[in-house]
Amino acid sequence: MLAVDPAPRLEAMQRKPKRRTRERILEVSLALFNQFGEPNVTTSFIADELGISPGNLYYHFHSKDEITNTLFAAFEREIEGVLTAPATRPANVEDIWLFLHLLFEAIWRYRFLYRDLNDLLSRNRTLEIHFKRLLAHKTEAACALCNDLVRHAQMRAHAGEIRALGTNMALVATYWLSFEYVRSPRHLVEAEVLARGAYQAMAMIAPFLVGKARELFERLAQQYIAQ
Repeated sequence: MLAVDPAPRLEAMQRKPKRRTRERILEVSLALFNQFGEPNVTTSFIADELGISPGNLYYHFHSKDEITNTLFAAFEREIEGVLTAPATRPANVEDIWLFLHLLFEAIWRYRFLYRDLNDLLSRNRTLEIHFKRLLAHKTEAACALCNDLVRHAQMRAHAGEIRALGTNMALVATYWLSFEYVRSPRHLVEAEVLARGAYQAMAMIAPFLVGKARELFERLAQQYIAQ
């Protein structure tokens, strides 16, 4: 009988649980950060929730900042995919609706980043650098969509107005969670408020739309309100 070296199989078995534990740590950390806020969650809290020792957690992540940075990297990849979606045809009003909803959905999945944004950026230089770049990309993507509408006679706005619209849309997307929290600090913020944020961002463009584009916005708005 041919002898089989058990070493490679044993090594693979040892690696697999480690990978699963790392994924579980990230999944549970994201849920806890979203529920309680990142500043209120300790690594001991995460380890207790997972039913593992703090030493086991530190084997995979040496600090809470490392967990936070890993989660942010996943968020950044997801949202950059939304911001850099390839354009195969001229943009229309429905494309902006879709862009905003996808953007707010990504924000909702990683809402702890926005809930505790100022605190996180003041403590974490990596997040400060990357978030600043991400904010600029949000503004550029919004401006690009507006410019496309202007080029195809669906919108009337000059360069300064478009820049202001792009900035305001990025502003709403970035601080909508904080706005909703201030409005009702004793109630949990639900996913529906992010949909309202997408609508508010879109509503800023409405006065600049013309012809069929404005009619399409009105129809979409009515469908949204009906929900």
